[in-house]
Amino acid sequence: MVNMEIKRADDLKPSSSSSVRSMRGFTIVELLVVIVIIGILAAITIVSYTGLAKKATEASLVSGLDGAKKQLLLYQADHGYFPDHFNDNCPADSSDNIDSRYCLKPSSGGSYEYSSSSPKVYLLKYIKGDISYMINDNSSPTVACPAGFIAVPGSATYGTSDFCVMKYEAKDNGSGLPVSKYDTNPWVNISYDNSVTKSAAACSGCHLISEAEWMTIAQNLTSVADNWSGGSVGSGYIYSGHNDDAPAYALEASGDDGQGYYLETNTGGKQKRTLTLTNGEVIWDLAGNVYERTSGEIIGSQPGVIGISGYGWKEWSAVNNGVIPTVNPFPVNANALASTWNASSNGIGRLYSNIDETADRTFVRGGDWNYGTPAGIYSLNLDGVHGGSGDSSIGFRVAK
Repeated sequence: MVNMEIKRADDLKPSSSSSVRSMRGFTIVELLVVIVIIGILAAITIVSYTGLAKKATEASLVSGLDGAKKQLLLYQADHGYFPDHFNDNCPADSSDNIDSRYCLKPSSGGSYEYSSSSPKVYLLKYIKGDISYMINDNSSPTVACPAGFIAVPGSATYGTSDFCVMKYEAKDNGSGLPVSKYDTNPWVNISYDNSVTKSAAACSGCHLISEAEWMTIAQNLTSVADNWSGGSVGSGYIYSGHNDDAPAYALEASGDDGQGYYLETNTGGKQKRTLTLTNGEVIWDLAGNVYERTSGEIIGSQPGVIGISGYGWKEWSAVNNGVIPTVNPFPVNANALASTWNASSNGIGRLYSNIDETADRTFVRGGDWNYGTPAGIYSLNLDGVHGGSGDSSIGFRVAK
C-alpha cells in the first residue's frame, strides 16, 4: 500500500515574504549604484581611448618629423644649406623653387611651420589639432610649445635647459588669464604678485619669466648677426623696439614677423620690434613697448657704480659694485668686446639702481614706449615693489 501525503492547498502557496521578494524591483539606491558603476566604466573607456588616440597622433607627428629631417638633410647635402622655406604642395608647384624631391607633405589634418635664420639652422613644427611637436637642425622631435609660445635654446651660463616663452607680451584673454597673441594691447596695471599668480594660471607648468630665462634669451639674441644694425655681432646697435614715444602709447603687434616696424612712426633705426633667436624663432617687443616684470627680486646690495648714491641710470660697462651673474649681462657672450657695449652706441639698455637701497625690490626689464636710450634687452629697473595695482607702462611675459 502506497502511502500518499496529501498537502493542503495552503501548503502549496509561497509564503507572502518570498512572493514579495520575487516581485519587487530595484530600489533608488541600487539604481544609483548601477548608474555610477556604468559611468565609471564609461569614463575609463573614454580616457583609455583618448590616451590611445593622443599617443597615436604623437607617434604620427614624431614619424613625420623624422622623415622631414631626412628630407632637409638631403637638401643640405645637395645645396650646402637648408632652404629658407619648404614646399608643402605635393607634387611641387611649378612656381616654387624647391625641388619636388624635398616636398614635405603633412598628413590629413596636420600642418607644418618652418623657419630658418641662417644657412645651417632651422626649426620645424608639426601640428595636428592641439598637439604639436618640433625639431631643429641638431635635435630629435620634442613636444612643441603651447600656442603663442616660442622655443628658446637653453644656456649653460644661466643654467637653463630649453624652454618656452610667450612670443608676444602677455595679453588678457577677457577672462583674467594671460595669453600670447598679437592683435591686442599688452596687459598692464598689474602688480608683481598678481603677475606671478596669473602667469601660473596660464597653463600647466607656466610661470612668470625668470631672471635666468630672460638672460638666456638676451644672450641668445645678442649672438645673432641679423639683430644688429651693422649686420654682425657687436656692429652698430641691437634693435631696441618701440621706445621713441612715436606713437606715445603702447602698440599691438603684427601676425607677420616681417613687419618689424609695425605701427611705428619711424620705420627704421633702433625701433625695430622683432628679434630672432638662433633657432629661427622670432620674439616681439622684448626691449620696448612696455616694461616687463621677471621673477627676480633683490634685497640690498644693488649693483651700481661705487661713489654714486641714489637711484639713477648707469651704463652696464661702468657698473663695478654688487654685480651678480643673474644681473650682469656680460659673463659670457659671443663677442669679446661685450663688456664695452653701452646703451647709446649699442642699444643694450641701462641699469636703474641704488647701491644704498636696502628694501626688497622686484625686477622690471626692457622699456616702455617713451623709455628712449635706457631701453634695451638688458635694461633693468630695480625700483619695483610687490604691492600696489601696477603701472600703465608695466606688463609681463609668461614662460613654461
